[in-house]
Amino acid sequence: MRVCVIGTGYVGLVTGACLAHIGHDVICVDNNEEKVKLMKSGQSPIFEPGLSEIMQSAISAGKIQFTTDLGAGVNHGEILFIAVGTPPLPTGESDTRYVEAVARGIGTHLNGGYKVIVNKSTVPIGSGDWVRMIVLDGIAERQKTLVPAGGVRDDEQLPEITAQFDVVSNPEFLREGSAVYDTFNPDRIVLGGNSSKAIAMMEQLYAPIVERKYAEDQSLPPVPVLVTDLSSAEMIKYAANAFLATKISFINEVANICDRVGADVTQVAKGIGLDSRIGNKFLNAGIGWGGSCFPKDVAALIHTADDYGYEAQLLKAAVSVNERQRLIAVEKLQQALKILKGKTVGLLGLTFKPDTDDMRDAPALNLIEQLNRLGAKVKAYDPIVSQSGLRDGLTGVLVETDPQRLADGCDALVIVTEWQQFKTLDYAQMAKLMNHPVMIDGRNFLDPEMMLRAGFQYIGVGR
Repeated sequence: MRVCVIGTGYVGLVTGACLAHIGHDVICVDNNEEKVKLMKSGQSPIFEPGLSEIMQSAISAGKIQFTTDLGAGVNHGEILFIAVGTPPLPTGESDTRYVEAVARGIGTHLNGGYKVIVNKSTVPIGSGDWVRMIVLDGIAERQKTLVPAGGVRDDEQLPEITAQFDVVSNPEFLREGSAVYDTFNPDRIVLGGNSSKAIAMMEQLYAPIVERKYAEDQSLPPVPVLVTDLSSAEMIKYAANAFLATKISFINEVANICDRVGADVTQVAKGIGLDSRIGNKFLNAGIGWGGSCFPKDVAALIHTADDYGYEAQLLKAAVSVNERQRLIAVEKLQQALKILKGKTVGLLGLTFKPDTDDMRDAPALNLIEQLNRLGAKVKAYDPIVSQSGLRDGLTGVLVETDPQRLADGCDALVIVTEWQQFKTLDYAQMAKLMNHPVMIDGRNFLDPEMMLRAGFQYIGVGR
């Protein structure tokens, strides 16, 4: 099938590359010329395991193109994905101006032939009908451009722009750091719409994935496909992220109680995770959640509830717990070192989670800010940030090039991001380089006994 993906962030680029990999003809559109040039060369502008290889394979097979020409993409695609960002506004609601601009742009380029316009961006509930209205506005604006400067004679009839399209909501559930894997091995595919023709085309598009032809385990039953209405599909995305965020905040509350009563939250999480009604995922206590999805989506759902006169108390509590939890490492540093002014603290990890270069709403940023405020010198090492030279938005921190340089002269280290490489660092050597070998494990990631043998005072969360 012919596909156009508009927007090449995490969702758009992964979606476009993976659809090309399974045999569809894809054009990815982005208004950033430098970014398009980079992607044409087969390089991904974001760090995502496996993505560059998928892109290069699709380019070699002639299955994917990159352009800044929206019109070319719209003319090419039977299915048009809107995958631009919807960042949060200060009020908590989503900023939909980019979605609006793309929808209007699609309308100005539609002319004959049936199209399915897919909301892949996480958009406010009710956006399906709104996008349809904006597309129609774009069509009307284009129709006006056909009117001559002198007007139209009574006996003159302008050609009417005909455009047939339907809007579908197809929320994504990709995890940064495993987005390619998640695309080929989804838990479910959600399709929201009221057009049987549009839904049938989407089912055809995803058929190879539904049939697990590209799955890690091809013996599994087909991927469940939930077909529902537009608003329910949009709500599913928000509800899923809000639930997972709440689950993390819950286990962090339990961890804080464990710290006070002498229980071990890792054992508590294992015990409750064996209950099939609860499950063991997202029960890792630590310094809280961040990134581009959870904070934005929970805030947007709270704002939507407020718009309709309902106070989402549980969701507000989950946000409050998370804000407090981000500073739990600072409290533990104060308990271990007492006065932080004049001390040097090293952060192991900067990105909000491993296997990504995304710093959006990363807990590390809060730690840096608070430690600076308390007069501490902050250093950091991150496997991606340190090597890539990325420094956007990073102030008040010295980014070191390797773990040994990080440890040298530090009074304490903090595990902020659970990069797998951090399991096998030479902690005994690092301890010798430090003024005070204190390890605050903000993710309960390391083996306490191993750290004690390496010479560290080990402090976890809820352990």
